[in-house]
Amino acid sequence: MSPKRDGGGQGKRRLAVIGLGMAAKPHLSSLRDLVDRVEVAACYTRSAERRASFAAAQPDLPASDDLDGIFADPSIAALLLLTPPFSHLDLILRAAKAGKHVLVEKPLDVSVARARQAVEAMEQARLRLGVVLQHRFRAASRRLVDLVAKGELGPLISGSAAIRWWRTPDYYAQAGRGMKARDGGGVLLTQAIHTLDLFQHLAGPIARVAAFAKTSPLRNIDTEDVVGAAIQFANGAVGTIDATTVACPGFPERIELACERATIVLTAETLDLYYKDGRHVHEEGPESKSGGADPMAFSHEAHRGVLADFLDALDEGRDPAISGREALKVQLLIEALLRSAESGRAEKV
Repeated sequence: MSPKRDGGGQGKRRLAVIGLGMAAKPHLSSLRDLVDRVEVAACYTRSAERRASFAAAQPDLPASDDLDGIFADPSIAALLLLTPPFSHLDLILRAAKAGKHVLVEKPLDVSVARARQAVEAMEQARLRLGVVLQHRFRAASRRLVDLVAKGELGPLISGSAAIRWWRTPDYYAQAGRGMKARDGGGVLLTQAIHTLDLFQHLAGPIARVAAFAKTSPLRNIDTEDVVGAAIQFANGAVGTIDATTVACPGFPERIELACERATIVLTAETLDLYYKDGRHVHEEGPESKSGGADPMAFSHEAHRGVLADFLDALDEGRDPAISGREALKVQLLIEALLRSAESGRAEKV
């Protein structure tokens, strides 16, 4: 299906940012980098205090308190949604009715059912829905995807993903942080989702999981902050998932794929390839400290890649690389992990 043509044509796209919390920083930097392709029409938050702070810090960007006006403006082609997860479905349904494309911060919403509803609404409206799972746009990730696609490494035999991060008491002191009523989920949906998405993208779909999950005594939250799981891939390979936010001071996330001809070790954005013929390829990536006290301590380059691909998708009449339907895959995995932890049985994904 071809998308509706809307404000912006093949020139600059007018885009509105909805939500101005912690997640806005890399997106605003990306929008500035792509100023030749996109015009920021409005930056909305319902908080008067946050709006005033934003206007003082970003005087070149139009702060707004008029959400209805944003949806009613036919010149605004797309929305960048940076609001808490529970708000995503309602905003995406409004966007579908208003004829606006959407790029939404992960997760699509708090459950597969709600996420699927958002995806179907945008598809029925013939609009594009992209999801910000930016780890796929890191340089090392893209190099690995290419190697896997070419079959250079051979079939997967064993794979693991470890996200051993730390979040401080100050992080959880923010209203609603770590609570189902605000975030919808814990370490899996809020932190590990990026690595788990990339893990499946590189290794192939996970078919079955046997998981344990708990809430540590370190903070007063009602979501899981420690998860361990055994997994089986669709091709029969086996492996593990280890995800937590209790590992002080926080360590770079790590993916290991033991394949027939080589083993891959991806540590944040640094790549090591260990071939069975003795070759070792090391590609040093930029440092990332987002697993520690500052969740935003990383380059915005991958975010810029997500946004540029989204704009390309609108121009070319295609889905973004990480479409809403593509992003459902990692949420299906997360729900299977949590079901297994609750049931005490292995669960199908």
